[in-house]
Amino acid sequence: MAAEVFEITRTLSDADRQLNLAHRRLWAAGDYPAVAADLIPGLGPELVNACRIRRGDRVLDVAAGAGNAAIPAAAAGGVVTAADLTPELLAAGRRIAAKRGVALEWVEADAEALPFADNSFDVVMSCVGVMFAPHHQRTADELVRVCRPGGTVAMINWTPDGFIGRLLATLAPYGQPIPPGAGAPPLWGEESHVRYLLEHRVDDLRMRRQRVVMDHCAAPEEFREYWKRNYGPTIAVYRHNADRPQRLAELDREFLGFLTVWNRAVEPGRTAYDADYLLVTATKR
Repeated sequence: MAAEVFEITRTLSDADRQLNLAHRRLWAAGDYPAVAADLIPGLGPELVNACRIRRGDRVLDVAAGAGNAAIPAAAAGGVVTAADLTPELLAAGRRIAAKRGVALEWVEADAEALPFADNSFDVVMSCVGVMFAPHHQRTADELVRVCRPGGTVAMINWTPDGFIGRLLATLAPYGQPIPPGAGAPPLWGEESHVRYLLEHRVDDLRMRRQRVVMDHCAAPEEFREYWKRNYGPTIAVYRHNADRPQRLAELDREFLGFLTVWNRAVEPGRTAYDADYLLVTATKR
């Protein structure tokens, strides 16, 4: 049975609307489905396993992208709704799910104002997705609100000091400043921050730091071009500097320097990057 979609009652400010539009454009750029498939194919199934999804469970994947967690959840027997702000990613997810013979519902939705009734789902999860929503407490409250009492809220979030956290920090000085009231995405990978956001409404809050190794490219230069071609946040930063050649060259050098330093592979023609993440599970009170 498909999840019932309700009209969103929260009124968005003009600033919020503009921020949503910017996020849609950011994640529509490049090829995030390829990034998920190339670099983190195991994270979605891992999150599904951590949620202990059983056949018939009502599952919501928030900021689902192209379904790297939602599709495995449906394959495990869940009745899954994949929600994301970006229509292009939902369209890609539909194609991937169809190729795999998996059925689930795809809904365009803002993680900060989910169009679902209270207590609608047995499992509410997100795989390196909701961490990019600007307003952290608002997002955390929505995750908990739509989960039933006794249900599971679970996330995988990049840590600030792991590879993706440091990549974002390297790009940050060259991009648009974080809007007032918004939080930096990698804060979701800090245990103290997650505890602050969630623990007043959940029990059995568990957090475990884990790691995925990204070894997709043969050289740091190749990996830099991969990010520039495929990953929305990187594309946005480069576009922001497109009319400043000196700044663009500086960004290129600094990005390559970062990737060179972080490459722990010792064999020629190989790269390996340790991307740490926080696996979070909790039970709604």
